[in-house]
Amino acid sequence: MNKIYYLASCDSCRKIIKALPQNHNLTFHDIKQNPITTHELEEMYQLSGSYEALFSKKAQLYKSMDLKNKSLTEADFKKHILEHYTFLSRPVFIINSKIYIGNSKQNILKVMTALS
Repeated sequence: MNKIYYLASCDSCRKIIKALPQNHNLTFHDIKQNPITTHELEEMYQLSGSYEALFSKKAQLYKSMDLKNKSLTEADFKKHILEHYTFLSRPVFIINSKIYIGNSKQNILKVMTALS
């Protein structure tokens, strides 16, 4: 199943979703309305190889909790992502068993290619 994990209130996510091809065949998962499960995060981990790759260091909570000055382990990254949706780098696309994390132009070009 092809899926996008996103935040409906995120301007970047909305812009990317609006630019998707009409026949994208994606299932949408708003991570604020429907928090990700341990199973879903495990699937992302299997595809990405790292919880840190899925973790957003741009999140306001990352700064307010002063996490940048702490040595975080993979278990810490996992715990934080499961505790609060803001720690998941977004959007996350899973397309044909491949994962695309974040909103960089290069990443979104790969997503568009994978969907076409």
